[in-house]
Amino acid sequence: MTDHLFNLHGDVLAAMRRGPKAFAKLAFALSDADEPADTYVGHFRDRIVGAGPGDELTALWHRTLTAWDLAEQADWSTAPARTDARRSDAYDRLGFGADLRKALDEAVPVFKEPGATVISKEFTSWYSRDSAAARSFYWNSYEQMLRRKGWSDAAVASLDEASHAVVERLSDPTRAEAYGARGLVVGYVQSGKTANFTGVTAKAIDAGYRLVIVLGGTLNLLRDQTQRRLDMELIGRENILRGVDPSDTDALIGVDYQDDEDWPEKFVSHGARPSTLGFFDIERFTTRGTDYLGLQSGIRALEFEKQNRTVPLHDPANLHHAAARVMVVKKNKLVLDKLIGDLKKIGPILSEIPTLIIDDESDQASVNTTNPKTWEGGKVDRKAINGQISQLLGLLPRAQYVGYTATPFANVFVDPGDEEDIFPRDFLISLPRPTGYMGVQDFHDLESGGNAEESHVRGIYEDTGDRLQEALDSYVLTGALKLYRADRGVPEGPFRHHTMLVHESVQQKEHAALALRINSMWHRSAYTGQEGHGRLAALLEKDFQKYADEDLPVPSSYHDLKPYVSRARQLVNSGGEPVIIVNGASDRDYEQPELDFDRTPHVWKILVGGTKLARGFTVEGLTITYYRRTTQQADTMMQMGRWFGFRPGYRDLVRLYIGREEPMGKKKTVDLYEAFEAICRDEETFRAQLTRYAALVDGKPQVTPAQIPPLVSQHLSWLKPAARNKMFNAELVEIRSPGQWVEPTAYPTNAADLRHNAEVWLPVLKALSQETSVFVTLSEDDRGGYTRYPAKTAVLSHAQLLGTMSSLAWGRPDLFAPNLAYLKDASDAGCATDDWTIILPQTSGPTSVAASILGSQPVTLVQRKRNARGVFNRISGVAHRQSAERIAGLRSLSDDDPFASQLHQARRGAVLLYPVVDPDLGDPADLVAGGMIDPAKVVLAVAFIPAAGPAGNSVPYVRFRAIDSSRRSEATIEVP
Repeated sequence: MTDHLFNLHGDVLAAMRRGPKAFAKLAFALSDADEPADTYVGHFRDRIVGAGPGDELTALWHRTLTAWDLAEQADWSTAPARTDARRSDAYDRLGFGADLRKALDEAVPVFKEPGATVISKEFTSWYSRDSAAARSFYWNSYEQMLRRKGWSDAAVASLDEASHAVVERLSDPTRAEAYGARGLVVGYVQSGKTANFTGVTAKAIDAGYRLVIVLGGTLNLLRDQTQRRLDMELIGRENILRGVDPSDTDALIGVDYQDDEDWPEKFVSHGARPSTLGFFDIERFTTRGTDYLGLQSGIRALEFEKQNRTVPLHDPANLHHAAARVMVVKKNKLVLDKLIGDLKKIGPILSEIPTLIIDDESDQASVNTTNPKTWEGGKVDRKAINGQISQLLGLLPRAQYVGYTATPFANVFVDPGDEEDIFPRDFLISLPRPTGYMGVQDFHDLESGGNAEESHVRGIYEDTGDRLQEALDSYVLTGALKLYRADRGVPEGPFRHHTMLVHESVQQKEHAALALRINSMWHRSAYTGQEGHGRLAALLEKDFQKYADEDLPVPSSYHDLKPYVSRARQLVNSGGEPVIIVNGASDRDYEQPELDFDRTPHVWKILVGGTKLARGFTVEGLTITYYRRTTQQADTMMQMGRWFGFRPGYRDLVRLYIGREEPMGKKKTVDLYEAFEAICRDEETFRAQLTRYAALVDGKPQVTPAQIPPLVSQHLSWLKPAARNKMFNAELVEIRSPGQWVEPTAYPTNAADLRHNAEVWLPVLKALSQETSVFVTLSEDDRGGYTRYPAKTAVLSHAQLLGTMSSLAWGRPDLFAPNLAYLKDASDAGCATDDWTIILPQTSGPTSVAASILGSQPVTLVQRKRNARGVFNRISGVAHRQSAERIAGLRSLSDDDPFASQLHQARRGAVLLYPVVDPDLGDPADLVAGGMIDPAKVVLAVAFIPAAGPAGNSVPYVRFRAIDSSRRSEATIEVP
């Protein structure tokens, strides 16, 4: 039966390519004469309200509204993307009334997750939404493929926006003068960066880029993974077959993927060769199993046919008729030498080819790590791969370079003055955390009150033993639970592979010994006997039932799971031993059928390895990780976090067994879980700082990528952020933070400095009210919940607070200096604050301890622990911040929080003050004598928030010094 309403709405929305328009007017103009009732919006509302799962009309509006919500550039609305105001503007232009708005909002909630963060130079606009829509053959195919894979409308729209943000910052492929942009895209470990650069490639090819070179890792295993993804999701069956009849078995000899389980059903199809449909083909210079060997058919392979030989290839008259060429190339000196040698033979046409170079894992092998002190005569000496990338960029003047990585510091800190290097001079884009991604927040309780560690992390301490048998039992048990769920309707696609990763050492001989030990343990585990079943039953009860997802099937008893344990054991045993060793320096070491997640139907194995199990290698179905390897490089450690990723249907089963007391050197032990948390906090800070400086000022960027300060902290003395020769050397002078929290954490440990600080704060402590004020923290979900806390308060002038903060001793003065410089400017251009409310939270109860400090009135002491480097991870309590934000004008006033509302006034900031005792010094009660505490035992620590200025005026920005080899005589770069 024809769905007239759906067809009409499809026609109407197709006419709104540039944004929402008056719906009723368009519907009337486009409706069939015999179906006038379809134009009545009341029928539309009734359809939406009564729609069941899979309703096509609801899906159509879901896609459309989500795309409008997420569009970063919308000529039809001044409201920010991802807000209720943006959605309201869309409804206004559509002419929808309150009832229909309510129905659509319930069916399609506004997607408010943050989008990509962009730091960019100013660029010439050439890639508008209209121009993208006009040429979108390969993007449309890719988008449809993602939807078939189950991507949500929000996920597709987010990818669309993020990839559009990259392509619009590339050079216009049709411009007369050549320019090669340089950019960097930062994602999360195993978070879908390949999907983004596939989208970028699709859009770039559609726009006119005719040569794409993807640098796909340092091993064939990684290169092959990337080749397959591009072939399956972008290039498509017809371009792979190149006219071969798929039913002719003889003709298919030598054609890719004939042994691939997903061929051809899961490979995108364009319906016919694109060139026969009026578009253009993609020719592959590499295949699934073959890296770059040389230009097929000689140099003629890059001789593009020109419609008009009197104008260059990049002229629109030629460009949009020419086929695109794509190659996925390993980062290997011999391979790249061959490619460069062939390109040198091509001749002048190279200067006419719009080229895109995608560098996957761009901080690996691509960065120049030679010591500048060893360069002769000031001439740059490059490492092999870095030098070859530089040659490629020189040979192809229209080449755009875009690096992709989850650990960006090495790329950001490349010398921006080296024009031949890969510094992202044009743009740096930080991708958002994807929906459904299991990342740091799922393993670390970065805020108090979480249960991430309890749910997923199992620490290995000296007194716990190595817990390897328990990890092995967890692997078997979770395999059985996946099979149990698959039998009860949970989609089994994500359960196709089930793996465990064991990473203890970088030494290959230790891998062999460990694999032998695990194999022996496996065969002694008695999974078919009473002892083994007893262990599994106990583990199910004490762990996996306790932390199971309530929305997924979980057996009520081990008896119900027992048959699936047997099947799980059989799958692990199939194909030989349960353990695979993954190491070695050559590709031969990785050519194991059990490691091929694409060709092998079910990989149920335990992988033992080192470095090669880290960067770029996707371990499909990873559920149990056993990690005990130490390293002194933060970026190296972060890349080993293979437990991050997408775990649909089994994220509650994921467990991380990690060393908490691992030997480093002869006398020292380190906590690897704490190390990961420190790195993750630093990376989140880096991303937050990028977000802070991404806001435009008067329509122009605050900073360019070359001016980004090195916002890289190092909380653990033994864990360096990256190699020193990769760091971009800059000194931050000032951080301006209107309406944003500033929380110093590097306080002194020396007794004299602590006493000095207590004396500096004493006038403030004496100014505090004798009576307490009760502040109220309201529930964020509008359900009426709240918590209260009492506090002593005072109001200080800005001059008083500045005098106090300027007089304090710091453990790391350089870390607070940029914030102090900001506080010194109280004007509207600075912190815009005239006075400050001091809030010192008080507690009561049997464990509460209060003490006088240097004769002050008694104040409640709090405990905060310093990390290994003597720095606090956090000072302020999350529950205390809301009232302070209300005082500073960041939140609306509330009758339910009367004291904060009364204290609020324009240009007033708020300070949370805490007398902190480190538990390593002892219990606070034991440190108090006669109602007093030695000031050398107390850290008076603060978190403060300057007044939030009027909307539109509070734009954060930075001033800093940066050393740039091209500006030797210009030591200071100031960003107004």
